[in-house]
Amino acid sequence: MIPQRLTILGSTGTIGVNTLRVVADHPERYLIHALTAHRNTTLLADQCLRFSPRYAVLAQGDEAEALQRTLRFAGLPTEVLHGSDALAAVASAAEVDTVMAAIVGSAGLLPTLAAASAGKKVLLANKEALVMAGDIFLQAARQSGAAILPIDSEHNAIFQCLPMNAQARFDHAGEHGFDRIVLTASGGPFRDMPAAAFASVTPEQACAHPNWVMGRKISVDSATLVNKGLELIEASYLFDTPVSCIDVVVHPQSIVHSLVYYRDGSVLAQLGNPDMRTPIAYGLAWPERIAAGVERLDLVKAGKLEFRQPDPVRFPGLLLGRAAAEAKGAAPNIFNASNEMAVAAFLAGQLGFHQIPAIIAEALNVLECHAPRTLADVLEIDARSRALTAGLIVKAGGLSA
Repeated sequence: MIPQRLTILGSTGTIGVNTLRVVADHPERYLIHALTAHRNTTLLADQCLRFSPRYAVLAQGDEAEALQRTLRFAGLPTEVLHGSDALAAVASAAEVDTVMAAIVGSAGLLPTLAAASAGKKVLLANKEALVMAGDIFLQAARQSGAAILPIDSEHNAIFQCLPMNAQARFDHAGEHGFDRIVLTASGGPFRDMPAAAFASVTPEQACAHPNWVMGRKISVDSATLVNKGLELIEASYLFDTPVSCIDVVVHPQSIVHSLVYYRDGSVLAQLGNPDMRTPIAYGLAWPERIAAGVERLDLVKAGKLEFRQPDPVRFPGLLLGRAAAEAKGAAPNIFNASNEMAVAAFLAGQLGFHQIPAIIAEALNVLECHAPRTLADVLEIDARSRALTAGLIVKAGGLSA
């Protein structure tokens, strides 16, 4: 067996760490070409010592130099690079077979696009690449022959429920017999909390997800259900499906990860314990399956499975995401940028939890942008959205003080 050469973009985050756990269980299958992190040099150094990548990449030059000294002292030949150009280089390198795109937020767009443009097998855990630049990203994948395999548990579940001849393609709608997709949502830590209590929610409460271990930003997105709005947009692009044919249901147990409805009345669902190693292992080995180290699902022990409609009064972020998905053009990009800014402000104590969707709604209402045709257009919309949202946050913070 010839091992796959793997670059992990965002190796110190939850997805990156779990990817390395799966890789460690299958050393004959995978070799690490590059590991990248934003600023977590301590964990990145430990990962380099264990997996001996050819390259490591950090955001800042001074931190890269410090890590290089540490690795040289340990006798490791890993070369440490820094900056956005280095991220794109290790994602598109000729010797790389597979790229795990796990950088959180808009920062992951450019290296993920570089991997797609280079024809790699892209394990897509960065939903922003599609939310911000869906048509541009998929066109790059078509032209290069890249395989785009979703790693988010919901999209990976849908992918697993598709016929094999429909996977890793971008022309699904209407061609393979399915007519509706249902994304499941845990509902987050506040699914039963009265909306009146949202004003007192702290970052620590919002980041305490009941089922999944995730980073702080995505945990807040799950708590507001904005994450499901982003996933609606991503699913529409990935599976070439109208937003009107994609539903969201709250499923507190997080055992059914998503469902696909077929025209003949069949409904296929992917089930499993809530552990990101399952979709990661599926993406790494596709079209084969390998052991992920995940505990086997015991349905008797799990007991009943609940499903309910999401509450639009308490979670307007989901409706905003659907509206942005239906509007298309610049709206998904604005939705994403304003949410990233609002979540960062909330985590920094500058904005209330209940104000996050209000900020997004105002940004969508105020900002007018043409639909992006180029990557430069995408980046301009993102920058304009952030500038506007920064002002809205200052205004909201002053009013709420």
